[in-house]
Amino acid sequence: MSEAAYVTVSALTKYIKRKFDVDPHLEDIWIKGELSNVKIHTRGHIYFTLKDEHARMQAVMFQRQSSRLAFKPEDGMKVIVRGGISVYEPSGSYQLYAKEMQPDGVGALYLAYEELKKKLAGEGLFDDRHKQAIPAFPATIGVVTSPTGAAVRDVITTLKRRYPLVKVIVLPALVQGENASRSIVKRIEEANAQKMCDVLIVGRGGGSIEELWAFNEEIVARAIFASAIPIISAVGHETDFTISDFVADIRAATPTGAAEIAVPHTTDLMERTKTAEVRLTRAMQQHISKKKERVQSLQSSYAFRFPKRLYTQKEQQFDLLYQQFQSQLTGLTDRKQRQLERNTYRLTALHPETQLKQAKKRYEERSNQLARSMNVQLKQLHSQFQTVLGKLNALSPLQVMERGYSLAYKDKELIKSVDQVEQNDTLEVKMTDGVLTCEVLQKRGERK
Repeated sequence: MSEAAYVTVSALTKYIKRKFDVDPHLEDIWIKGELSNVKIHTRGHIYFTLKDEHARMQAVMFQRQSSRLAFKPEDGMKVIVRGGISVYEPSGSYQLYAKEMQPDGVGALYLAYEELKKKLAGEGLFDDRHKQAIPAFPATIGVVTSPTGAAVRDVITTLKRRYPLVKVIVLPALVQGENASRSIVKRIEEANAQKMCDVLIVGRGGGSIEELWAFNEEIVARAIFASAIPIISAVGHETDFTISDFVADIRAATPTGAAEIAVPHTTDLMERTKTAEVRLTRAMQQHISKKKERVQSLQSSYAFRFPKRLYTQKEQQFDLLYQQFQSQLTGLTDRKQRQLERNTYRLTALHPETQLKQAKKRYEERSNQLARSMNVQLKQLHSQFQTVLGKLNALSPLQVMERGYSLAYKDKELIKSVDQVEQNDTLEVKMTDGVLTCEVLQKRGERK
């Protein structure tokens, strides 16, 4: 027999497996049956048999999916399982790779839940770009829930404990039953129309899927999506997820958790305030320290330490400028005088009367120009002189003394503080027109 006439077991198994994997009907399917031989692995995987009165199949649910189950699978339990069918190559047997599992009896509700979830997700109602931020410090919080349930008591207690300043408005609504969804929608729309609050908490305590079903209704989902007020969904317990949870701006695992999300804790606020105060104090201290260093630097500068020397230097600069002014003025006069002499010589050399008149006219024009030029330069130099003189006078300690101030010395040392003298000390007080010798009778310090 030729090799082309047969295939190996593994090759055939692979071929059959590919057939299973590409079949769209087997890729994602819901199967109803009874659990048996349930074994939960230490790593979280669940191995079981799914059977009815006529057949059975092997199945596995890996830890990633099994961790989401809201119940513990047990032998004899009627369930509806969603998953894909494939071939397990080592044994050549087909088995179900389970993705979801729900107790039988509510299967139609779960199918409706999945269909609505898929529809709304496709429309973008779950997208993060539509989520509104929860205000950091809400003044008023509305609670849409049953007014008699434990959930509303938990929410109010938690809100008041964490943030006593907040105002709580309970918007009573039915949270289960035939009219529950319309009641919830009415309260959400009412809160928005009247702008009752800054945040809405919409929810109830835990329960069965039938009891929570109002929060899986499409009209509730669309009312939450349309709300201009940020909404926190708080339906059921940790493992309960409803359509409202996906549409809301944020989902809380429990009503108490929603209250904790909605408001800050006063202790946290006090800590943040204290931290801000410490930072501000540190910044102010650093700023003051820099300014003190600047003042100390100025006090130790040359102008503060040796004002007389600075005055002498400025006086020398003034003398130098004055000498330069005199030199420039003398040079200018000499140049103009020589120019005048040359012009006179030329006029003398040109004797004809016409040339004499023209030369005389040019002479007069140039003389006037010379006079104007000299006046302009004299004014400029005089202005510079006055400016320098004004600066020198402003820097002169004598000028300060002219205004009634005086300088006190003890043993030829300038007195800057009352701490430098004692009672009965003899001081010399220098004034603008002389020196006084004084005796200290009493000293008084003044507070700054």
